[in-house]
Amino acid sequence: MFIDLKSKLEEPAVQELLASAIFPDPDKIEKAVNAYRQEENLQITGYENEGALVGIVGFRLDEDRIMEIRHIAVIPEERGKGYGRGIVLELLLQQNPVKIVAETDEDAVDFYRSIGFMIESLGEKYPGVERFACTYVTEPEED
Repeated sequence: MFIDLKSKLEEPAVQELLASAIFPDPDKIEKAVNAYRQEENLQITGYENEGALVGIVGFRLDEDRIMEIRHIAVIPEERGKGYGRGIVLELLLQQNPVKIVAETDEDAVDFYRSIGFMIESLGEKYPGVERFACTYVTEPEED
């Protein structure tokens, strides 16, 4: 079950999951929390299983129905069990985007590839760190 986490951004479970989706830098985490708190079109939701927070996804859906996944994470003990895939599929159902985009590193690129995203290398955006653009098109573009 999805729950809105905007009012729960200070809870330790939410902070831990957000930290696992961001390079663990307290300043970057605080910046992300403030963005979710202040930006109306930036959403953060959680997926609960049996009352426990299992995963989170932070995203923006623009006026053209293009969704940008900003953060996605599943608690370590539940990874590899399909929760991440389920979160993305539920977003597709609930938000009905025409396209989903995400940027990630080598650690998560196979996750996106496994659920049908097209992958494009962006090269080294940071020294020694290759980044990837991940795109999932739900509706073909009109000419």
